[in-house]
Amino acid sequence: MAYENIIFERDGDVAIIKFNRPKALNAVNPDVLAEVKNALDTIESDPDTKVLILTGEGEKAFVAGADIAHMVNLSPLEGRKFSREGQNLLFRLEALPIPVIACVNGFALGGGTEISMACDFIYASETAKFGQPESNLGIIPGFGGTQRLSRLVGKAVAKELCMSGVIISAAEAKEIGLVNKVFPPEQLWEETMKTARLLASKGRVSMRGVKHSIDRGFDVTLQSGCYIEADAFAMCMASPDGKEGMAAFLEKRKPEFKGGL
Repeated sequence: MAYENIIFERDGDVAIIKFNRPKALNAVNPDVLAEVKNALDTIESDPDTKVLILTGEGEKAFVAGADIAHMVNLSPLEGRKFSREGQNLLFRLEALPIPVIACVNGFALGGGTEISMACDFIYASETAKFGQPESNLGIIPGFGGTQRLSRLVGKAVAKELCMSGVIISAAEAKEIGLVNKVFPPEQLWEETMKTARLLASKGRVSMRGVKHSIDRGFDVTLQSGCYIEADAFAMCMASPDGKEGMAAFLEKRKPEFKGGL
């Protein structure tokens, strides 16, 4: 597939998706969703891809939101379809069996905040801006913003942000627990890649096990979550990477993880 709205590339075993609609501040429309879906298909079928980074091309925007020019004339049924298409794509992103990092280099508003929240964690530039400003347009978030935001920062803060439509700084986003780390703009990509390479050096099965255990265990009882963890632990114990990692520790050498079960 020829990409016109994203840039899809690799740096070793790290895959990179860059939103690339500079004239629209990388706003999301159905074409963008289709291209990201195709890229995720490629990533899922490639056992050599160990980490995914999402970012925006240029310095102004990660994703400035959904494309209002596309949405303005949608019927209620068309609006629901667009919402569900965005939600389903973010479910797929969330379910990838590899770590996914949002590298937010500018505006991440509306759909941009929603996309970043579907990643495993967020690194942001000091100049980045976050928010769910849909109420300013007389609508609400449609790509899962009300649900993921409340789970990340709590109900009261999520209601305040979604109701007021205010835009917050990266420092404020870190303070409320939305963003993990904030860096000067010139250091953001280097620091994101440093973490991506660290995660890529780990066993693929253990990365999948951590992600699965935390995501699936988050909304269940502690006991049920621990059962999920025990099953993932067993999978790691059965994997070549698990055996290699423990053998390397005992032999006082660096492990050579190969991936797979």
